[in-house]
Amino acid sequence: MSDVFSVEALGHVVGGRTEPTDDYWGGTRAIIRLDGDRFPFDATKGLEEFSHLDVIFRFHRTDPTDLNFGARRPRDNPDWPEVGVFGHRNMRRINWLGSSRCRLVKVDGLDLHVEDLDAIDGTPVLEVKPWFEEFGPRGEVRQPTWTSEMLRDYFAPAPPTV
Repeated sequence: MSDVFSVEALGHVVGGRTEPTDDYWGGTRAIIRLDGDRFPFDATKGLEEFSHLDVIFRFHRTDPTDLNFGARRPRDNPDWPEVGVFGHRNMRRINWLGSSRCRLVKVDGLDLHVEDLDAIDGTPVLEVKPWFEEFGPRGEVRQPTWTSEMLRDYFAPAPPTV
C-alpha cells in the first residue's frame, strides 16, 4: 500500500523564527519566497485579495530517529492522554509535513509576507493556497479539552524578554 512520490519545494520561508518552539508564534512575521526561476511574477496575481493562506511545508529539521508512530502523551505531559500519531499535529510524522493557516499581510511579487506561520527560517514550502471561507469546518466542531490547554499560548505573542 506504500506509494512513494517526490515533491519539490516551490519556495522557502525567509525570516521569522530560527528555532522551532512549542508556543508564542503570535505576531511572528516571515516571508514565503517563491522560486523565481520557476514562477513568473503573475503566479501570485489575485492573491492579495485574500486574508489568509493555507501553507504545506516540510519539517526539515526533524530528527529522523525521533519518529513515533504509536501513542504518546502530547508534549510528554502526564496530565494529557496518550494519543496516536494521527491524533496529534506535531512534527514527528512519517512524511514530516506540516500545515498552517497564516495571515497574508502583503504580496510583493513572489514574496508573500505572512504572519502567524508556524514554520522557521529556511523551511521548504511545498504548497500555498488561498483560504476560502467555504472550506472551513462544516457542522459541529469538537475536540478534546487537552488540545485547548496545550495550545493556549501557541499563537500568543512572545512574552517580553527581561
